[in-house]
Amino acid sequence: MCPAPDSLDDGTGADGTAGGQGPREGAKLYEGVVQDLIDELGRLPGVGPKSAQRIAFHVLQADPVDVRRLAHALLEVKEKVRFCVVCGNVAEAERCRVCLDQRRDLAVICVVEEPKDVVAVERTREFRGRYHVLGGAISPIEGIGPDDLRIRELMTRLADGTVTELILATDPNLEGEATATYLARLCKPMGLKVTRLASGLPVGGDLEYADEVTLGRAFEGRRLLDV
Repeated sequence: MCPAPDSLDDGTGADGTAGGQGPREGAKLYEGVVQDLIDELGRLPGVGPKSAQRIAFHVLQADPVDVRRLAHALLEVKEKVRFCVVCGNVAEAERCRVCLDQRRDLAVICVVEEPKDVVAVERTREFRGRYHVLGGAISPIEGIGPDDLRIRELMTRLADGTVTELILATDPNLEGEATATYLARLCKPMGLKVTRLASGLPVGGDLEYADEVTLGRAFEGRRLLDV
């Protein structure tokens, strides 16, 4: 009989014990700083108990020079990295490299949820405007409302009339759609061209594996084939 998925992830059995016989999941398996390191690593997003343990022992076995370099990088990123005062992207100065680039189109702003989304758009090499990072998406379940995002800062940037198009590139999920709809309604009286990133079938994907929502959006976003 195969173990439950959770058992594979954290090494515990269905009754909360390791292999059905060991200490419970929350028990301290190591003493002192080793357990402290595992606990701290386990607080990182996406790192479970087993992964935290593997990383901790990798650190113990690593060359001291490598460990010091890692520790130095962690301290440096907290001391030097901040958020751009204009767009909210990560930066080492008051403004990020995108906002400092004079070749960028000031008339177009692409709105994203997180700084990592800026990197994703930049990889396409298709966008030459500027960005605005909201710092998340509207999510009533998590208690995140419009006032918790950088929407007020966005409206300030739009007030002088320089921007003519706002591209809403929030995630294509419930929270992202709610945020995009809220922003579109908020900006409508300003007479801006508000666009939403198209969503649909991925390149190289098979039609039979597409879900109904993705396929429906692909039909909505269909374009004329120019041959």
